[in-house]
Amino acid sequence: MDHESDIRFLITRWIDAVDRGTDLDAVVADHTDDVMMYDVPPPYEGNRGLAAYRDSWPEFLAWQRADGQFVLESLEVTAGEDVAFAHALLVCRSTTADGEHPDQRLRLTLGLRRVDGRWLLAHEHHSFTDDSAWRNREGEEAVAAILRRWHDDTAAKDLDGLMADVAPDVVSYEHEGPLVLPDLEAVRESCRRGLDATEGKVDFTVVDPQIVVRDDLAVVWGLDRVTIPQPEGDTAVTSRGTRVFRRRGGAWVLVHQHLSFPQGGDDRAP
Repeated sequence: MDHESDIRFLITRWIDAVDRGTDLDAVVADHTDDVMMYDVPPPYEGNRGLAAYRDSWPEFLAWQRADGQFVLESLEVTAGEDVAFAHALLVCRSTTADGEHPDQRLRLTLGLRRVDGRWLLAHEHHSFTDDSAWRNREGEEAVAAILRRWHDDTAAKDLDGLMADVAPDVVSYEHEGPLVLPDLEAVRESCRRGLDATEGKVDFTVVDPQIVVRDDLAVVWGLDRVTIPQPEGDTAVTSRGTRVFRRRGGAWVLVHQHLSFPQGGDDRAP
């Protein structure tokens, strides 16, 4: 008997049923009554027994039908006469999430038993790698790249470029009035006035920015240094800046900034 081929067929049929997301019976079929699944979400002790296994699927399948992928990438099977195991990598994510982590894969280990001549899944272990460190580094670099673009766009007096990474609902506390700039158009107008106020190339730099990223939220703080060309010589102005970014649709955008000069004394010089 070609046990490996039978097992491959069983597993790929199960994966196809999950990917369709429409037939819970097909997902649950070919499992033992005492099946044990360690899934990505809790409970940590796993889902034991066919009833618990069945109950774990409806919410995922609803997501799968809406925007999910559950696609086999690789599968290895080792089979004895009555016991077998397999390990696989799958693409398991939203169809619109390719740019967020293109290398992420669901890891799958399966244990099987042959009961009355029929192979059944007795154990499933699903997991993703803990990529929080990767996500933080990726987010930090993405936000740092925005700061570098702001430097270049300020020098080029490219107002559209400066606004490209600003959220429509941004709230900004600027050096000058009004008290609050409540949206993108208000921030755009403030930046336009600043760019139009000088004829030469303006140098804008966030000095030694500190960037902290957690999940879809990033906070940046540092000193803003602006060098303005003047006929009698360049003038440098230094102020304080705190900025908050959110990741929306895979892109980081500015949702809040707070700029200020300290009160008392002349702290505007570098």
